[in-house]
Amino acid sequence: MKKYLSALAALTLGMALAVPSITQAANTEKTTAAKAPVKKRPAVKKTAPKKPVVSKEDEDDPEPDVAGSVAVDYACELGNKLTIHANLADRDHIALLWKNRLIRLERVSTSTGANRFESAKRGLVWIGIPAKGILLDSRKGQQLANECKSAEQLAMKTTPEATAQNTAPATPGPLTAKK
Repeated sequence: MKKYLSALAALTLGMALAVPSITQAANTEKTTAAKAPVKKRPAVKKTAPKKPVVSKEDEDDPEPDVAGSVAVDYACELGNKLTIHANLADRDHIALLWKNRLIRLERVSTSTGANRFESAKRGLVWIGIPAKGILLDSRKGQQLANECKSAEQLAMKTTPEATAQNTAPATPGPLTAKK
């Protein structure tokens, strides 16, 4: 037992002597590192903000002509607004004014009877149903504007009797599907 106690005492004494030498070595490394010269980073020049770049999509997709078309304004949730321009002679296309951009959308047939228009280049989808309209971003998979209603849709009564009798199209006038 005395052998184990003496070995333990020797080990403890050896560790006690080794710890100060280790901490002294670490302290000397810190002081030499602190004395080392600090490298300065090169100054960054401030430049004027870059002008918006016109994308290839904007160049390839000219703004649609809305002369002679019927414009319908929509008020959406969160204060969003959009305008749909529809030409009576062309029921397969509409022009959508969204965020100060006029975009041409093409009709896509649906099995539900909803009016669906898409722009493959821009990734926009407009879905019009009798109660409201929805604008989607198909690339990001998110809604851009929901609960979009025209003045005519806002004027519709929401009672069950009026809803059952009302057969108004999702988007007024020229956007109804051909029969």
